[in-house]
Amino acid sequence: MPDNDSVTQTGNSTVIHSICLHIYQTILEIQEQQPELLKEQYRKVLWQAPRHQATVLGKLKERLNQTKNQQVLLRNVQKFLQVLLTPDYFQSPNFGNLMAQIRASTQDLVADSNSATSLKIKQKAAGREQKVFTGNDGNFKPPLPIMPVEAVEIDPVLKKDEGIAILLLDAENLQLDAETEQLLAEVCSYPLQIKIAFANWRTMGKQDVELHRRGYELIHVPAGKDSADVKMATVGSSIFIHYPTAREVFVCSSDKVLTHLCNTLQTHGLTVYSVCKQGHQLRVFNNQNGDFKTHALIPQAKIPALEEFITQLQEIITNEQKNHQNYWIKLSRLSQLYKNKHNLTITQVVTGHLPGKRARDIFLEYPAQFVTHQPLEESEIYITLFNQLPLPEAAANSSSHPTAVTVQDTASSPINSRADLEQSIVKIVQSLTAESPGSYIDISRVGGEFKRQYGQTINETIAWLQLKVKYVTILQSCSALQVKQKGKVHIVALSNE
Repeated sequence: MPDNDSVTQTGNSTVIHSICLHIYQTILEIQEQQPELLKEQYRKVLWQAPRHQATVLGKLKERLNQTKNQQVLLRNVQKFLQVLLTPDYFQSPNFGNLMAQIRASTQDLVADSNSATSLKIKQKAAGREQKVFTGNDGNFKPPLPIMPVEAVEIDPVLKKDEGIAILLLDAENLQLDAETEQLLAEVCSYPLQIKIAFANWRTMGKQDVELHRRGYELIHVPAGKDSADVKMATVGSSIFIHYPTAREVFVCSSDKVLTHLCNTLQTHGLTVYSVCKQGHQLRVFNNQNGDFKTHALIPQAKIPALEEFITQLQEIITNEQKNHQNYWIKLSRLSQLYKNKHNLTITQVVTGHLPGKRARDIFLEYPAQFVTHQPLEESEIYITLFNQLPLPEAAANSSSHPTAVTVQDTASSPINSRADLEQSIVKIVQSLTAESPGSYIDISRVGGEFKRQYGQTINETIAWLQLKVKYVTILQSCSALQVKQKGKVHIVALSNE
C-alpha cells in the first residue's frame, strides 16, 4: 500500500517553501518602498542580510509546516506579519493581494487535506479510529476562521537574540589599555566576549603577556609592512562564519586599508565600529549610523591632596636644581615639568583646592616651603625652596622675596649689589685673559663663565638686583674694564689704568 502521508508531506514542503520566499520578498519590498508600514523597531533591521534571510525563512517554515489546513496556515501567516507590520498594512489592498496569492498557492494543500479527510471517514466506516476533524460529539468541524490578533507575543526570531560583540586589534598600530577596552564594551549593545590581537609578537616586548592576561587570542604574523593588517582583514572577513552569533565588531586600527574589512562585515549585517587614534584621543565611529565618540588616551589624573601636591613641587624643584645647577626656577618651567610628570597643571590643582586663586598663589600660601621673586612687576615670577637659601641671614629674614643671589661656585662670593657684580665680572675677564694680558674677548664668553659660576645669567642677576640697566652698560661704566664694538659684537678687556 503506498504511503499517502509521505507523498503529501513532500508536496506540502514545496508549497510552503514557495510561500515563505514570497512573504520574505514582501518584507523586503515594504522596507524599501513603504518603511513606515514596518513597526519602528524593525525599520532599521538589515532584512536583506543572509543571516536575517536564513532566520526568517527557517522560522516561517517551522511554523507553517505544522499546519495541514489552509485556514490555519493563513492565520499563522497573518500572526507572523502582525509582529512586524503596523495595523495600516492590514487595511491596505497589498495585504489582500498577498493573502489571495497565498490562498491560491495552497490549493494543493486543500486537495491533500480533502483527500485525507475522505480517507479518514472511510477508515472510520471500516471500524478504525477517527483522529482528525471531529469534535466531542464525533461530528466534523471546520477550522476556525481568521481572527484579528489582539496581542501577539514577539517571535523569537525578532527578539534581540543572544548575540556577542567581537574586538579585532592591530596591536602594532594601536594599543588599548583596560580602561579604554571597558569604554568600548559600554559603546556596544552586546557583550564583548571575543578579543583577537594581531602582531609580530617578537617585537612587542611583554605586550603579549598583558593582552593574554586580559583574555585576548593572540595571532602572530611575520615581520613586514602591513602584515598585521592583511592577516586581520583575512580573519575578520569570515568572522561571521566562525562566530555565527556575532552581531557587532570593533575594528581597531588607524590604517585606512581596513576600510574594506569594515564594508565587508557591514554587508553581512554586522554593526561595525572603526576605532582609531587621532592625536591624544581615541575615536570610535559607528559605520552604520555615523555616530562617533572620543576618549582621551591619557586619562586625567586625580587631583592630589594639598600636602602631596606641595611634596611633588618640592621634588621637581630639587631635581631641576641638580640637573641644571640653577637655583631659581621660572614658574612657567615648573608648571611644564609638573604637567609632564603628573598630567595636571599647577593651575588645575590650585583651583581645585583654592577656587579663585592663581598658580603663583600656592607658593605665597606656603612661605615656610617656598620663596618667590619677581624682579619687575611685569616680569615672570621665580621660585626656589626656602630651606635651600645659602645665607643664614637670608633664610632668617626672607618672607616671599630673598635678598641675595645664590652662588653655585664655592670659590665665588655672593652678589648683593652692583659693585659686587662689577667685581665678579672683572675677575672673570682677568681669568679669561690671563694667558694674553690686555687682549679683548667677546662679552658672550664672559657671560657664559658667569653663568657657570653663579648658576644664572648676568641679565638675570641685573634683574634680580633691580638695576634697570643693560649688561653692556655695566661693562662700560666699570673703570677696570675697556669695551669696544666690533661689528655687531662687543668685546671687553682689562683697563690699562
